[in-house]
Amino acid sequence: MDKSANLRFVEVQYSRQPWLWAVVLLPVCATVAIFGYLVIEQVVFGRPVGNHPMSNQGLLAVSLLVLLFDAGLLALFLGANLRTEVRDDGLYIRYRPFHFSFHRVPLQDVVQVQAVTYSPLREYGGWGIRYTRRGKAYNPMGNRGVKLDYRDGRHLLIGSQRPDELAAAISSVRQSS
Repeated sequence: MDKSANLRFVEVQYSRQPWLWAVVLLPVCATVAIFGYLVIEQVVFGRPVGNHPMSNQGLLAVSLLVLLFDAGLLALFLGANLRTEVRDDGLYIRYRPFHFSFHRVPLQDVVQVQAVTYSPLREYGGWGIRYTRRGKAYNPMGNRGVKLDYRDGRHLLIGSQRPDELAAAISSVRQSS
């Protein structure tokens, strides 16, 4: 049987807010520029930098480590995404790189499913995986999503750029089970 045959909804969202990229790219560009300058001054032009300069080999090694760290940070932000799937047997989410596999979201105690517009900063303290007194939020971007209210008063928010479709798919799975 084709595994995708039981998919009712799939959405993949990446964090693409310009302000977030500015926060990430500014320090990356700054460290690349600083270490690039140090390597060019000391290794290329032969002018030791500072009162107690590092050896050329040490400077190259540290510069390489900084460059690898910066590349890893960029790869982390470029690859981070929330994948939401509604299948015949339930709701599944995976927030890379934080989840190594899909997490099944329990639906049996859900009393209400609704598409919502909300304030990520005011209501959840920002974007990403957020924990509040009443529940959890998975929100990579934007201010729209689906809120699941549980019988015990908790709630779960799943950010979505297509909240009406997601809410309808979750509701259809709940009705068929």
